[in-house]
Amino acid sequence: MNPLKLNTTSVSLAVTPTVVSTLFSHYLNRNPLKQKPTAHLSYDEGLHLVRTFLEFASHHTVEELQAFTAQWVPHPQWVKVEDADIPENQIVRSAGLIEAQLGPAGVRAVGGRRWWQWRRPHSPLKAEWIEMRSDYHERKKLADGATKRVMLYVHGGAYFFGSVDEHRYQMQRHARKLKARVFAPRYRLSPQFPFPCGLQDCLAAYLYLLTMQDPSTIVLAGDSAGGGMVLSMMCVLRDKGIPLPAGAVLISPWVDLTHSFPSVSGDNPFDYIPSSGFHHKPSRAWPPPNEDDMAMLKEQAIKARAGKEKSATKLNTLEKKQAAPITLTPTAADGVAVNGLSGDNVEATEDNSTYKTALQLSVTIDGKLTVVKDQIQMYTTNALLSHPMVSPVLQPTLGGLPPLLIMVGGGEVLRDEQIYLAHKCANPEKYAPPGLDEAGLAQLKRYKPTDVQLQVWDDLCHVAPTLSFTRPAKYMYRAVAQFGAWALARAQQTEIEILDDDEISVISSSDDDAPQLGSNESLPQQVGKAGMPLPPFKKHMIRQRITRHGVVHELAPESELPGCTMKQEEVGVVTPTPVRRWLETKAVFDKKFSNAKAKVHKTIIKDMASGYVDFGDGEQPPPSALAGRRKAADELMDRKRRKSIGLALWSLWGSKHDEMTMQREKKADTDAAKTSMATESSGEGSRSLRDVDEQDPPPMMRRGSKTKIVVDEHQTSDSQLADSQATAAKDTPVAALIEKRKEQERRGSRADGLSPDYSPGTGVAGKRPFIDGIALPFSLGKKDAETASMMTLMSGGDSRPISPMPIVHRDNEDAEEVRDSQATEVGTELSPETELKRPQLDNFVTAQEDLPLFKGKGKEVADPGVEQTA
Repeated sequence: MNPLKLNTTSVSLAVTPTVVSTLFSHYLNRNPLKQKPTAHLSYDEGLHLVRTFLEFASHHTVEELQAFTAQWVPHPQWVKVEDADIPENQIVRSAGLIEAQLGPAGVRAVGGRRWWQWRRPHSPLKAEWIEMRSDYHERKKLADGATKRVMLYVHGGAYFFGSVDEHRYQMQRHARKLKARVFAPRYRLSPQFPFPCGLQDCLAAYLYLLTMQDPSTIVLAGDSAGGGMVLSMMCVLRDKGIPLPAGAVLISPWVDLTHSFPSVSGDNPFDYIPSSGFHHKPSRAWPPPNEDDMAMLKEQAIKARAGKEKSATKLNTLEKKQAAPITLTPTAADGVAVNGLSGDNVEATEDNSTYKTALQLSVTIDGKLTVVKDQIQMYTTNALLSHPMVSPVLQPTLGGLPPLLIMVGGGEVLRDEQIYLAHKCANPEKYAPPGLDEAGLAQLKRYKPTDVQLQVWDDLCHVAPTLSFTRPAKYMYRAVAQFGAWALARAQQTEIEILDDDEISVISSSDDDAPQLGSNESLPQQVGKAGMPLPPFKKHMIRQRITRHGVVHELAPESELPGCTMKQEEVGVVTPTPVRRWLETKAVFDKKFSNAKAKVHKTIIKDMASGYVDFGDGEQPPPSALAGRRKAADELMDRKRRKSIGLALWSLWGSKHDEMTMQREKKADTDAAKTSMATESSGEGSRSLRDVDEQDPPPMMRRGSKTKIVVDEHQTSDSQLADSQATAAKDTPVAALIEKRKEQERRGSRADGLSPDYSPGTGVAGKRPFIDGIALPFSLGKKDAETASMMTLMSGGDSRPISPMPIVHRDNEDAEEVRDSQATEVGTELSPETELKRPQLDNFVTAQEDLPLFKGKGKEVADPGVEQTA
């Protein structure tokens, strides 16, 4: 293999020095690491490894990084994986919803309505089902084989890299913790497929799920860019009246592509995200030519068509003609000078080849107005960075959504926008954008606040569950399972069982930095303890600051949080520091890869001379879009995926904890049986809303059971749930059938239901339990049966009566009772001193053809242990 390419060999050579140096520095210089997540060696190694990989990958093209992270990664044998194709009708429906959400002005801003629906030939939208094989076998034992726990997971990767294969080791743990099926779409990535291509694919995946699942059985989840995508999806679903899921989990969501919040401008030593943004070696996909470059390339293409291709594509000439990424104009002082145009007012050039995207990024740096002409983010053009569907934190309101869990790394570069997002969801009016139009004000009035659990994890990096082999990540996975189970229980009005593997967790028992406690001490309130109810929502929020050991503290008030103290006019407005850092790194890359950029320009000139296939009038794909540079004879087929040894090893490292925990579970099965699932009691007996609001957080205790039951204890208002259920009943195709089934089950359900104190009836032997007349396939206890056929004269060691009641003839209530004067009297209490007498043989009475009945109170009662015949 070529070590100059991005492959397992080159990556290994690049990261090995970092792994070794981190190992030595971790033990030689431990003082700065105290009370930090990097005090754990595994976390310290993982953080430096990811940071080094991203730095190394930046010196390769975007296509190389995409190909590397999209390689096939084998899954463990204990994980069940199935491929699925999203039907074309759901893809078309998704496009219609997005077009309606954009509106006419938004459609013009993105460049039309057809180009973003184009896909590579023979490349259908695929997805992957992921679940534990053991859960799959249990599900198949059910009559319909259906599940009431589905997690639609959208992977992250800054919208331009990553894959389901790369993230599977994370998804399989979510599936194991929640005992759910994970559905992961393989959506199209930018910059070849910019906004709204990926959003269309993810929305189509959810619409497809609605054809087989009730929305109350679905939880959405996403990390980083995937979290932002999930939030935009839910806004579309909310505004277009599509049933919303039971809840959503946003792990370090990227929701502000303008980088307007303070944390982006600060130093973030505990994160691996580059402070200057993502830069890569020039290629056909990235970076796209800016306006000045396009004018030059168009001129050279005209020369090439005139037979002067050699002079038009000379590398030295093209290298000298490369345009600068910015223009400068003297102005007053540093700071924001121009807020820029909204995404709805973007104008196109006459040649329809590119957009005038620079106006959105005008900022004053060092006393000069700097207009950035190069596209900064790969997901979309500069003019659309502040569009509410691109940066959902800029939505008019984020109310009216299902309950959200927002997990924030306290040391990550995007923390302020995520904290702001949580508070805006819970208090839309306070954080409403200034100058809302009539439609925005109507939305703000229509939607009620969203219930949010906000967790800020001390000093953790961006998407810390990526380092799944670390102790902090263990608590984060547990918190996701706890919230997901609660959201499902709340939506389904039932109870949900999830894993509680803390006692057998490898990380719990092996971490060298765990807090030391006395024999009679327990940890403080600990996050994500499986089965423990969520604390009550206060003003629609649960605000938590959590240490690396999972210890929960109250989050600082809003007045002390930088993201919440910003002026609303500054949200979504570009600031000087991120732009300055980006331009400095951009200058370094332009100088280093000027020759590579000239070669890309040469290819573009040849393609322009040959001509592109367009989509018709009104269609103007963004400069980076693959749809805008199709050639007539170009098939643009996807390459066949190959197995990645490097990603397989990374996945194996991430899956090792799950595998060892499952092995311990099997061993534990010999000592303790799993607890049973609760019935569909619909939350009966749970505390009232007032009671829950006034309750104290439950004590966090270590439990020995492997599973726990999660139930909605009405932490939120019932009115919001009723509204969402009403919407689902109206719009979901299968809602009527599901309601009919629930009604049938409700009529036949027991009044008491199953509970920890419930004791089922038993059969004649006193061992096998019966529920609704059906014998269960196991026995209770190890006590020998005491049926009549197994009773002897030596069986009278206890005080049990010999017979419960005298026997009578079935057809004659006045028949003479059968007695034996020499036999022990019926009803006699036995003791070790009681002399037992066998009845005389000549007094034995054979039963009649009809079976006997016990004499009841005024009526005849059949023996429950004998089957009656007609």
